[in-house]
Amino acid sequence: MPQALQSPLKWPKEGNARVPYRVFSDPEIYRAERDRVFLGPTWQYLALDNELPNPGDYKTTFLSETPVIVTRGEDGQIHAMVNRCAHRGNLVCLKQRGHAKDGLTCVYHAWRYDLAGNLTSVAFRRGVAGKGGMPESFKLEEHGLKKLRTDSFAGIVFGTLSPDAPPLAEYIGNDIGGRIGRVMRGKPKIIGTTSQILHNNWKLYVENVKDTYHASLLHTFFTTFRISRLTTAGGVAIAESGAHHASYTYGEQRGDNATSDQLYSEIHSLHEDYRLKDPRFLDSVDEIGDGITLQILSVFPNFVLQQIHNSIAVRLVLPKGPDETELQWTYIGFEDDDAAMTERRLQQANLVGPAGYVSMEDGAVGGFIQRAIPGAEEEASVIEMGGHEHAPQPTRATEASVRGFWNAWRPLMGL
Repeated sequence: MPQALQSPLKWPKEGNARVPYRVFSDPEIYRAERDRVFLGPTWQYLALDNELPNPGDYKTTFLSETPVIVTRGEDGQIHAMVNRCAHRGNLVCLKQRGHAKDGLTCVYHAWRYDLAGNLTSVAFRRGVAGKGGMPESFKLEEHGLKKLRTDSFAGIVFGTLSPDAPPLAEYIGNDIGGRIGRVMRGKPKIIGTTSQILHNNWKLYVENVKDTYHASLLHTFFTTFRISRLTTAGGVAIAESGAHHASYTYGEQRGDNATSDQLYSEIHSLHEDYRLKDPRFLDSVDEIGDGITLQILSVFPNFVLQQIHNSIAVRLVLPKGPDETELQWTYIGFEDDDAAMTERRLQQANLVGPAGYVSMEDGAVGGFIQRAIPGAEEEASVIEMGGHEHAPQPTRATEASVRGFWNAWRPLMGL
């Protein structure tokens, strides 16, 4: 059982419909969730399976702030291990990605590991001229890199350090798994990457991802150009535990334009008379064939898969401190895309990312909250849109999936 917080946190009696602001700023809570959530029984995104096509290819990533190496081994399998030499704790891989056909070597004392993280040699292990060196009791097989369990789902590789995490497919579940599969329909290819630093706690961004209520209020580009409005048909799917979610929107043809215009008439930042100089930017095709034009999906704790028209991307939310987060974006297409589809995806990628027409506000609003909560640590936010439960709903005018996040987070934290 994890140790109790030294400064106990009393959760409000309203349960997941209230969230104490302290959870977004307390260094003790941040350290505890590093161990209980990110190094605990959860699966986290590591890579796309074909991102490492050849034996010897590697990339580096993180579980929270714990550095990780992901490799394609000589056996053709994906391996992952903590990026920390078993000798003196030095980083083994210093670059973000590369190729290491002869294995992984620590620059400090030249301890060498194979692509599965096993220690294969130690420089001067036998000493020099019979003097020094490692003792006879030292065994290479006892000093490999700390290994993660890895598994893939729909071409997406996840990893965990916990032996207690359930099998990946079970962890994700059939409903959310099916919604991942509808987007990851083919062999993915990376068409771009970017990253940004958010000046807020990581959970504020994850709340934002799960918050279907704000989308057409904060993002007036969505509303102005009718990409998404709450009056358009759609809903939210939520795992039974609350951990994972998928919000979805059908094309405008299923919406009620008269109702939409009436309800949005009082949104003062909405400009109905705005037009795009080049409307081809929003040209899209129903490549999946189910009429869903927007789907935002999350897997607890920090993975996001988006489909906005034909813009598809995975996002990784990496905590970097109680009030700092790194958000990594990987934009993808598929190997069978023609030139026109690739161009369409690249154009629509401008909707998201650090300066995206839609996502720029998400990168700012978490910081606004972080700046507003000092002195209010014992107060709580109100999350009652759509009721008090975290069940699926046939509407996006709800905060059910936000409540679901806290339903999954609190037991891990002993709260």
